[in-house]
Amino acid sequence: MPSGRQHDAPAGRRPALVLASRSPQRRAILEQLGIAFEVVAVDVDEIGAGDPVQVARSNALAKAQAAAARRPEDVILGVDTVVALDGEIYGKPASEEEARETLRRLGGRTHEVVSGLALLDPANPQVVHDVTRVTFRALDAGSIRRYVETGEWSGRAGGYAIQGRGAALVRRIMGDYLNVVGLPVGTLLDLDLSLMLREN
Repeated sequence: MPSGRQHDAPAGRRPALVLASRSPQRRAILEQLGIAFEVVAVDVDEIGAGDPVQVARSNALAKAQAAAARRPEDVILGVDTVVALDGEIYGKPASEEEARETLRRLGGRTHEVVSGLALLDPANPQVVHDVTRVTFRALDAGSIRRYVETGEWSGRAGGYAIQGRGAALVRRIMGDYLNVVGLPVGTLLDLDLSLMLREN
């Protein structure tokens, strides 16, 4: 995978798609789609509270803008995913205790996974979002303890990974499964991908 180091675009070169994310799940989804891309990891001060849709869109745009400052000749994709229940955002738990409390609150309820996508092409900037509704099974203390002990919650919005052992927490979903993994493919493909869908 390219390192994302800044460089000047050769004359006549087609712009690259740059993913402004460290997420291995997002990288894997783009690879699955056959979309050529490079990665630029960025650090931004993410918004952690507010309307979930606006938070996800604003954070995605901030990530894309941070990468665009380093790669102004390229097309930048910024993505942010948040988990919300009753309008309250549940971010990445900072400890096992916080992970247990998050899962306790989500257990037996339906929450929303909201992803914001910002595609910064100088000719056609676009910011969109997608929402998937996820219903958890009723979770007793033992189920929560066993899941938290796996460590899979670490670094995950909402404290779970649906593509891993967290699948056992879920009763049903309504919407794009890959949105819950980290990148809503249906919404992504609705964007203007003329510069993204290029040959490797």
